[in-house]
Amino acid sequence: QVQLVESGGGLVQAGGSLRLSCAASGRTFSTQAMGWFRQAPGKEREFVAAIRWIGSITYYADSVKGRFTISRDNAQKTLFLQMNSLKPEDTAVYYCAYSIRAGLVVQRSSSYGYWGQGTQVTVSS
Repeated sequence: QVQLVESGGGLVQAGGSLRLSCAASGRTFSTQAMGWFRQAPGKEREFVAAIRWIGSITYYADSVKGRFTISRDNAQKTLFLQMNSLKPEDTAVYYCAYSIRAGLVVQRSSSYGYWGQGTQVTVSS
């Protein structure tokens, strides 16, 4: 089992920045990828960013490319999402996800078997 705990959400004005963290614990020796998804009220959960553990290849949704950066700290088993130039449309609950599935399609939520509880990000205009 893998446990994920997100932190770092909050209220910020448009144009501001936030840094989300996701601490992983448990049986984390088979990591293939980790990612961030978000869900706004009344909308489906959507892909934000992901990183493959082998090669540290990163992926971003078009809506956040150039504004968000995903990174990791192997020693601390922590995933980060640096969010800059935030917009009101970035308002959502952000979820951290973890996968042990080789060859996964990182943009699909079904590729991930473990999820955090979510952290609220609210961007005011």
